[in-house]
Amino acid sequence: MRLTLFSSGLFLLTSLVALTVVNLLLREMLQHRVDGLVKQGGDIPPPIDAAGPPRMFAGSAVIQSLPDQVLHYQWGVTAATMAVLTVVSLVLGRWIAGRMLRPLHDITAAARDLSLSNLHERIALDGPRDELKDLADTFDEMLERLERSVRAQRRFIANAAHELRTPLAVQRAAIQIGLDDPLPDRLVPVRTKLLTANRRTERLIDALLILAQAEHGLDETEPVALDALARQAAEELPAGDVTVTLATERAVVAGDPVLLNRLLANVLGNAVRYNRPGGTVLLALSAAGTLTVRNTGPDVPADRVAELFQPFRRLHADRSAADGTGLGLSIVASIAQAHGASVGARPNPGGGLELALRFPVL
Repeated sequence: MRLTLFSSGLFLLTSLVALTVVNLLLREMLQHRVDGLVKQGGDIPPPIDAAGPPRMFAGSAVIQSLPDQVLHYQWGVTAATMAVLTVVSLVLGRWIAGRMLRPLHDITAAARDLSLSNLHERIALDGPRDELKDLADTFDEMLERLERSVRAQRRFIANAAHELRTPLAVQRAAIQIGLDDPLPDRLVPVRTKLLTANRRTERLIDALLILAQAEHGLDETEPVALDALARQAAEELPAGDVTVTLATERAVVAGDPVLLNRLLANVLGNAVRYNRPGGTVLLALSAAGTLTVRNTGPDVPADRVAELFQPFRRLHADRSAADGTGLGLSIVASIAQAHGASVGARPNPGGGLELALRFPVL
């Protein structure tokens, strides 16, 4: 209604100004011509035109009243025209405003009916490429991102429930089976199983907390020497028979030292865990903030590299046999994103994976 009144009012105001200007100019022109005729001819009758009927001489008084008569008629016509234009402009304005705002009604209805059960629906607005279609397409893109986020959240919850249920089931089985016959020699393996399952649960919960903290973002940052953290993470890493080589340059970034330390520990830990016996790990850090980690592990299919950065996604389907929590590289990706760094990976030609992170340096 506001759009109708605005457009109709603007149209009527423009029409009124145009008609008023035309009437005033007509009045000036008529008065000028009448004054000229009176001055030139006075009260003398004009000559009779032989080619037509004789013209009647009206007199100067009648001629001078002619502009007022014409303008009186013209203003009457103007008032009637404005009345008709008012009705027509309101009807057409209402119809045009309804057609223009119909996509907005569709978007509003879609937003009102939005729920977790119909995130797959889209507006799919047809028509020319204008502001309303851009708005509808943006809304569809937002729904697509929201749908992906909800699917990822549901998958994350299901995987987390599975990961937490496995060690708890081991603990329950160990307690039920091992304590049925509580002999001293039976308690030692039961205790070992319980401690192993408990440590796995602790690692999983700790990883979930780190992941949640990284996805929350950074409240405060400070200058962090990334090369020093890399050397510290390598010293604390139980590498076993895998050879770890460092090639680092001085690189200072703004971030959280605890999260960055966890990132480096996860990167090196994955490179050592998923390696072949007697393999190698190379960690290189440039002064431009590019961190590269390369290992000599098993072959990684190129089409499955992106899955490694998703929570609880492993190349092997057997989760219970895995040593890790399945959150290593997803934590790396979340921490990197919180620090404004980009993450990329590609399989090595001879087996293993090359991981590259690019941090903005100070």
